[in-house]
Amino acid sequence: MLLPRRRRPTRLLFLLRCCAAVLLLLLLAPPPAAAAQGHRHHPSGDGVVISEADYEGLQAIRHDLSDPYGFLRSWNGSGLTACSGEWLGVKCVLGSVVAITLPWRGLSGTLSQRGLGQLTRLRRLSLHDNAISGPVPASLGFLPELRGLYLFNNRFSGGVPASIGGCVSLQAFDASSNRLTGPIPPAVANSTKLIRLNLSRNALSSEIPAEVAASASLLYLDLSYNNLSGPIPDAFAGADTKSPSNLPKRDSITGRYQLVFLSLAHNALDGPIPESLAKLTNLQHLDLSANHLAGDIPATLDNLTATLHSFNVSYNNLSGAAPPSLANKFGEPAFTGNILLCGYSASTPCPASPSPAPSSPAQQDEHHGGRRRFSTKELILIIAGIVVGVLILLILCCLLLCFLTRKRSSSSSAAGTRSGKQAAPKEAADAAAAGRGEKPGSGAAEVESGGDVGGKLVHFDGPLAFTADDLLCATAEIMGKSTYGTVYKATLEDGSLVAVKRLREKITKGHKDFEAEAAVLGRIRHPNLLALRAYYLGPKGEKLLVFDYMPKGSLSSFLHARAPNTPVDWATRMTIAQGTARGLAYLHDDMSIVHGNLTASNVLLDEQCNPKISDFGLSRLMTTVANSNVLAAAGALGYRAPELSKLKKANAKTDVYSLGVIILELLTGKSPAESTNGMDLPQWVASIVKEEWTSEVFDLELMRDAAAGTVGDELVDTLKLALHCVDPAPSVRPEAREVLKQLEQIRPGSDGGAGPSEEGGGAHVPAASAGDDE
Repeated sequence: MLLPRRRRPTRLLFLLRCCAAVLLLLLLAPPPAAAAQGHRHHPSGDGVVISEADYEGLQAIRHDLSDPYGFLRSWNGSGLTACSGEWLGVKCVLGSVVAITLPWRGLSGTLSQRGLGQLTRLRRLSLHDNAISGPVPASLGFLPELRGLYLFNNRFSGGVPASIGGCVSLQAFDASSNRLTGPIPPAVANSTKLIRLNLSRNALSSEIPAEVAASASLLYLDLSYNNLSGPIPDAFAGADTKSPSNLPKRDSITGRYQLVFLSLAHNALDGPIPESLAKLTNLQHLDLSANHLAGDIPATLDNLTATLHSFNVSYNNLSGAAPPSLANKFGEPAFTGNILLCGYSASTPCPASPSPAPSSPAQQDEHHGGRRRFSTKELILIIAGIVVGVLILLILCCLLLCFLTRKRSSSSSAAGTRSGKQAAPKEAADAAAAGRGEKPGSGAAEVESGGDVGGKLVHFDGPLAFTADDLLCATAEIMGKSTYGTVYKATLEDGSLVAVKRLREKITKGHKDFEAEAAVLGRIRHPNLLALRAYYLGPKGEKLLVFDYMPKGSLSSFLHARAPNTPVDWATRMTIAQGTARGLAYLHDDMSIVHGNLTASNVLLDEQCNPKISDFGLSRLMTTVANSNVLAAAGALGYRAPELSKLKKANAKTDVYSLGVIILELLTGKSPAESTNGMDLPQWVASIVKEEWTSEVFDLELMRDAAAGTVGDELVDTLKLALHCVDPAPSVRPEAREVLKQLEQIRPGSDGGAGPSEEGGGAHVPAASAGDDE
């Protein structure tokens, strides 16, 4: 019997075995997540997933920032898309964050120190034009590749961290317009690549580090509007310095000493202008104005005339002759305010050095022939002359002694009679004034002698009572400087506070005209005008004006130098706008006075934020040259009407323009002194409104008020009114009283301090007694 033949494996069985082998390989292979974790590849962005440290750093930064408009909502998830371009403002290279760019986003809160320190490959940090507060993180020192640091127009406080010296690749550092305090650390100049350093408009103090001045790489250095003191280091362009660090001369990215912009204006720097500035052969902008610099202007600065486009050393204590080439190119505004400086204009010529008179031949013979002998007759005449002179002097002394004795006896006999008669007329006058409903002494001045030091003190009505000795012995603290003079906060012996303005010498009118005009100003009383309480004329020509002390300072500092987390709501801003308009309308309509220098620095605030306009009518006390300097200063600050560049004389319409700028300042939170893209504040606002981006004009704090309430229409209507006030055509601008009327219609009830006051409200003084403000 035959057995069946065994069959060979079929092709189907072979395929099944192959599938089983492939399945086994798949089971043994690592999962896809593990592979991704090992290589960090990602199909989007730069192809690399963000590192764990950088992801945690970004999350810490987001946690500490307040984001009212939701720009950081994209910073969420596991971080797989952080480097794909989906996270707003974040840029990566090979999984490391190299740039964070978030300007103009309305961010507040603080900048995380821990989060920033974890971004060790960061090259650019741009957070400018937000409302971020708190300190500048010291962890910046852990970012050796940082090249650009832009923190300007925020609310950072505290000091500049010395650890910034660890940013050895830093090229640009701009922290201007914040609230930084303390000294500038020398380490800020550690980077040999630093091109731009801007720390202006803060409250930095102490001296300028010599290391900063000696930096060979800097092209732009702006330290203006701070509280810096001491001398300017004579270390520019590699000059010798007394710094103990010996300032090593390192190679820089720009070559050596190419500085083109230097501004140290509006500080408290003293000492001479350093000679080493003349070695900055590429310098185009030099501003040392509004300091306490003394001595001569180095003649070598004349060598920079060809390259300089702007130059200003005004309002210092400089002396001597101005360098001729600089004086010819930049004119009087660049040098004004230096009393002892001459030669910069036709009105300030330098005194000619007297040439010795030629000697006669006889005199030359005497000089060469030795000592001349007198004859006997000449000796007798000389002795007789001496005797006669002594006798005449004795007679004059006797007459003077007799006169003083007689005067003392007559004054002592009349003292009792005078003291008894003085009280009765004073009491009778006060009683008569009370019967008429006036305050005792209203509209009158009380004259007092200058006490032990001499001079004359004139009091007007008001609650203050002090003597000349009290005033001159008061503890004084400088509050600010202006074209007119220096303002002090004076603490009298009884603890009361007054503001004292010491007028600059040689810019005021003579005593007779000064007293006549001061008497008119002393009678002006209105709740929104800062009253002149007294003035003092010193024996050496000094002139002091005494005003009430305003505890909250100027509107400018109230808006732009606030402490962190102290917002100013819309109701307060409208109160200030209405009160300022009310005070200006009173000056124009009731007193026929043009202010001529209305700025936010001249609007002061009391405890309730009611505004009081200061410096009104001061042009009456000044010379014509001084008043022209005031107009120039107002233009530099951004408040001057455009037509004043030709008219040279202020009027009611130019005052309304300045009022409009102040209202725009209240609406935007921006300082008119700072230009935006080359435009002043009115031009910038008009350009934004023209593009129908009106909401971007308003301060972020006001936008929060608008979101929480119904002030949106009030903001828009006030903006329209302000733009009407700053119209380039003077004839189109409204009158001050019309501005006040419209503001009261926009928001009724914000009286701006117009209610009854201790001064009897807005008691009018006849306009005829005030005249026009020249």
